[in-house]
Amino acid sequence: MAYPPLVIYATEAEYRSHYETVYCRDLITTFDGINVRFRKRNFSHCFYESTKRNQEKDQFSSLRASRMDWIKAALKDPAADLYVGWDRKRKCYDKSHRVSVVVGNYIVVIRLTGTMKAEFVTAYVADSDSTLERIRKSPRWNADRKI
Repeated sequence: MAYPPLVIYATEAEYRSHYETVYCRDLITTFDGINVRFRKRNFSHCFYESTKRNQEKDQFSSLRASRMDWIKAALKDPAADLYVGWDRKRKCYDKSHRVSVVVGNYIVVIRLTGTMKAEFVTAYVADSDSTLERIRKSPRWNADRKI
């Protein structure tokens, strides 16, 4: 599947407007029929990075934002590698979280909220081989894991 070109804007406000227009006005349906809701408040979580390890996200990331249109493409990609998500607080796999890996190292995470319903959590470029390796060691996602 071909992925869209990078989104390039001059300001954070333009990226935010694009996100709200493309994602927050309508549901996005995944290739397997899950309706994903996007919330305006997720913009900062998804498109910001922390400048210091283990700190709050404090800096807008044009690297993350430029791949904004890949989120929709990843959700619609039947060839995506799908895994069960990891709950950091409880230190266990969480079957309500689905992790999609596409284009080698691009990650999209959704959280199932009901039958064939989900909320977008985040998307990012895996910044290290160890991050990608941890994800790829997770259990594979399959249809019977849906809520």
